[in-house]
Amino acid sequence: MRVRFGEGAALREVEALPGERLLDVARRDGQPLEGTCNGELACATCHVIVAAEDFDRLPPASEEEEDMLDLAPGARRTSRLACQIVLTPALDKLSVCLPGGSG
Repeated sequence: MRVRFGEGAALREVEALPGERLLDVARRDGQPLEGTCNGELACATCHVIVAAEDFDRLPPASEEEEDMLDLAPGARRTSRLACQIVLTPALDKLSVCLPGGSG
């Protein structure tokens, strides 16, 4: 399966395995996501913006994730924490960008 990082012409696909966290795929690809909490929701440093057309394919965010997103600078309606997104075949070709992008 594949995940897309970036936007528009800068969109790039990378390989991912079902069951991997989006944060791990991003780290392997060299994306500048910190993720210091290791998925334990102690920070909001792995914040990504999911493409609007892909957002509804994700399971709903937990209350704890919503609380962490409230602390994330540049959060948007389609923001999620990469440490909380576990990739499944239903999320093949999920597109995300980093908060500094134009989303």
